[in-house]
Amino acid sequence: MWKNVPFFPEQASTLAGEVDALYFTFLGISVFFGLLVAGLVVFFAIRFRRRSEDEIGRPEKAGIWLEIIWSVIPLAILLAMFAWGAKVYVQAFRPPGNAIEYFVTAKQWMWKFQHPQGNREINNLHVPLGQPIRLTMTSEDVIHSFFVPAFRVKADVLPGRYTTVWFEASKVGTFHLFCAEYCGAEHSMMGGSIIVMEPADYEMWLAGRDSGPSVIASGEELFKLKACNTCHRSDSATLAPILHGVFGEEVEFEGGGTQIVDENYLRESIMNPTAKLVKGYKPLMPTYKGQMTEDEVLQLIGYIKSLASDAKEDHGAVSDSSSPDPVPDEG
Repeated sequence: MWKNVPFFPEQASTLAGEVDALYFTFLGISVFFGLLVAGLVVFFAIRFRRRSEDEIGRPEKAGIWLEIIWSVIPLAILLAMFAWGAKVYVQAFRPPGNAIEYFVTAKQWMWKFQHPQGNREINNLHVPLGQPIRLTMTSEDVIHSFFVPAFRVKADVLPGRYTTVWFEASKVGTFHLFCAEYCGAEHSMMGGSIIVMEPADYEMWLAGRDSGPSVIASGEELFKLKACNTCHRSDSATLAPILHGVFGEEVEFEGGGTQIVDENYLRESIMNPTAKLVKGYKPLMPTYKGQMTEDEVLQLIGYIKSLASDAKEDHGAVSDSSSPDPVPDEG
């Protein structure tokens, strides 16, 4: 009978086992010391109770070694707990280098997914077994929260910025996806499924669907459509920064300050280009706020990130105006 009562969700990712081990260890330590303190309170209350009206208490003097012991041992335990928790936290929020990036857009009341190959899904996401998956997520309206209990992953999905989670599924199956942040009248209906498939089955699933253009291809089209290619190229370096190879690099701003170019910086530069002006450039770029959907912004950022990958393969050979045009925009 008890086997049919799911006190805890199944473990279906490579990180789930360590998260559970951390949780149950912390729970065990908390229960142990909670019972120890409660037991000692009861014991001392009985052992040193006042037995008559005439009895007068005597001051007690604790030994220095006893005070050291009851201070050092808990400190060591807490430091070990902190170190272990920090290790798991870093693992949970730092995707491995071979992770495949999928894009997620939350909206009242659905989850919209886009595969790197261009396939789109709503409330369902098919992924291959044994492959690290990185989800770059944003919201079109209010705060949502992406939560897959079987994978032990959870992260808020916020309007106006990007958050990421990653997982590597360790078993085939269908695993429930929740929105864990109250987001409106239909919040309880905002769910979905992560469908984990064998790699060969996943490839067959992809082949059997109309994928449309990939994220990078869609982003390249937007790059041309929005006229980004008129300024962000090597022969226009005096107008705007060259985007080839910029992702992951540090940029310096007018008035001081620097920042690593990531997804959130790129989004801010698209929506509010004068917020952080790169040193040496004038505020010529118009805002695209209200002119692009969140899906389009994600596609454009995906294309810019691909330029960074191309730059590494070309050994950074497009850093000056004499270099060939890095953006295939004119024939």
